[in-house]
Order: sequence, then structure tokens, then C-alpha cells
Amino acid sequence: MDKPTPLSCAQQGSYAVAALFFANGFLMGSWAVQIPGLLPRFQISESTLGLLILALGLGAVAAMALTGRIIGHFGTRVSLLAFTTAMAFGFGLIMLLGSLWALVPVLVFLGASIGGMDVAMNANAVEVERGLKRAIMSSSHGFWSLGGFLGSAFGGFLLATFGAMVHGLLVSLFVLLVFTFAKSRIYQGQVAAVPATPITTEGPAKGPHSLGLAAYILGFMCLAAMTPEGAILDWAALYLVKDFDLQASAAGLGFGFFSGAMALMRFGGDALRNRFGGVRIMRFSAMLAAFALLFAAVSSMASVAILCFGIAGLGLANCVPIIFSAAGNLPGLKAGVGLSAVAMIGYAGHLLIAPGVIGYIVEFIGFRVTFLGLSLFCFAMALLANHVKAADFSQT
Repeated sequence: MDKPTPLSCAQQGSYAVAALFFANGFLMGSWAVQIPGLLPRFQISESTLGLLILALGLGAVAAMALTGRIIGHFGTRVSLLAFTTAMAFGFGLIMLLGSLWALVPVLVFLGASIGGMDVAMNANAVEVERGLKRAIMSSSHGFWSLGGFLGSAFGGFLLATFGAMVHGLLVSLFVLLVFTFAKSRIYQGQVAAVPATPITTEGPAKGPHSLGLAAYILGFMCLAAMTPEGAILDWAALYLVKDFDLQASAAGLGFGFFSGAMALMRFGGDALRNRFGGVRIMRFSAMLAAFALLFAAVSSMASVAILCFGIAGLGLANCVPIIFSAAGNLPGLKAGVGLSAVAMIGYAGHLLIAPGVIGYIVEFIGFRVTFLGLSLFCFAMALLANHVKAADFSQT
């Protein structure tokens, strides 16, 4: 039997990492439909529920700070085995708990495993891109979006039919089955640091675990991309209700258009990046998102605002995948180290700033000025687009 070529291994690896992104998204979508049921189950208020969700976010962000070193020591395959198994176990365990005090540490554990898996699968996607010499990051994130959609769609049905416990255990089992399919196909690329080259702006490399200015700039860009994404998820519907007097059922179209457009664009994003390069796509995408948020903020018609949220989804769709590819290919850094730092900063915007801080800001200045401010984040990404140069294979 012929020995598999490096290219064929990388191709098999692209299927495996897509499956892992799908499984992660499926679990997150399933978690979303479980959240409302925590209120009556544990007899808690909305504010307490918010603190529980924050605990999950803090666990994820904290784990991201450490995952780079774990990947550097054990590689992405072993890291994915540990984090995926832990994620499935943590999600199932939540459904068995009856104590609020037991729920808190398990939520932190679940958040940490989700955050660690997120960094590990993105690092593996970078390795696959190196093996294939072409982009696959955007479509990988597209599979995450697809998994989230199906997880929430089927989750609602399973929850209503079988209850929270059976739903949770079925989701955990499904994640483990997906990983069983994927584990033998996970690509084991190089984990060594990319050699330092003159294009880096981070100065002399101090070693494969040392961060420089380029990593922090990418981290800010990731924050600038994820904060508007999280804000639309958490606040677009309320903006449409409060400022346009829409019914809650119709107000959900804002995020619906946004997430649908984002998923579709992500499946086409790799072809665009392979054709035009990461820097050009980053600059155009960020500008598109910036103008979309600007017009969503100043519009006097709900239909225009909803359409603008959809256009913002088209713009933001490929920003984070390109930033992650660049972070995984920073000269002088191992892929996991650069990714973990950038992801930690970015997810702080998605999980911590967007749900909480923006809520307080809205109370003082309103939704319109807030979304105008978020458009400035996207303009800043466009100005810094040259810093994703490492995502282009001619530079790595």
C-alpha cells in the first residue's frame, strides 16, 4: 500500500478540522438553548444568570492564555483530544447537577475546555493551511457557524421532546462521535516557530514563546472584530425593539441576517483570500463592516438597519479567520503561542466587553452612538490591514 503523501495527509486533515469546528459550534448552539432553562431549574434571577455566563467566559479566556504552551509541548492532536473530551464531559455534567454552587466551577471548567479547544483547532487549521499551501480558515469557521445553527435548531426540538438531561447527554455523545471520526485524520504539521523574517514588526525574536508588538496589534484587531460581532449578537434585537418599536419576534431578524450572511461568506472566504490575498480582503471586509454599522446606527427605517446588520455580517465574516491565520504564522512564534495570545484578547471583547460593558455604555449614550463607536473599531482594522501579511503564504 502506498504511503500517504504530505499533501494527502493535509487534505484529510482539512476534513478533520472542519468536523471539529462543526462539533464545537454544535455544542455552543446546543448550550444557547439550554440557558433559559437554568432560571427555573436553579431558581435564579436574570442577573445571577448573567454572572454564570460570565463565569463560562472567564474560564474560556483564562484557558486561552495557557493553551499556546500546551500546544507547543504536546502538539495540536493531543491538545484537541484533551480539550474535546473535557468539553463533552463538562457539558453533560451540567445537566446532572442540582446545586448552584456545583454549577459555577463546572461552568468555568466547560468554558476553559471550550476556549482551549478553540485555540487548538485554529492552530491545527493553520498547520493544515501550511500543508496545503492555501487557505482553509474561513471555511473552517463557516462549519462552526453551521454547527451553531444546527445545534440550536435541533437543540430546541430535543429539549422540548426529551428534556434538558437527555438533550445534554446526546450532545455530549455526538461531540465524542465526531471526534472519534476526526482523530485519526488530524493533521500533524510542524509545531516549530516560523523563522523570523524582515517583514515582522515585532523586533528581534526572543524565542518561540515570546510575544512582540505584531502579536499585540493582531490581538487588538481581533478585539476590534469580535466586539462588534458580540454586540450584534447581544444587543441588535433590543436596539430594533427600543429605537424602531419592532416586535421581539421581528427584532431577531437583525442577528438572523447577520449570522446567515456571515456563514455564507465564510464558505466563500478562502477562495477570495487565495485569489486576492489576506491584506486586501481584510481591508475591504473591515471597511464594508464599518460602513454597514455606521448606516445601521443612523438609519430611520428598521428594514434598512436589518439589511445593514446583514452587510456587516458579510464584512466581519472573514476578519477573524484571516487574523487567526496571521497569528499562527507570525515569524519567530509557534502557531499555538501566537494564536492563544490573539484569541485571548479577541475573545475578551466577544465574551466580556460585548455582553457587559456595552450594556452600561448603552444606558448613558444610547444604541445609535454605541453602534457608531463600534464602526470605528472596523475602520481601525482597515487601517491596520497590513499587519495580517503573515496570513499570505508568499510571506510564510
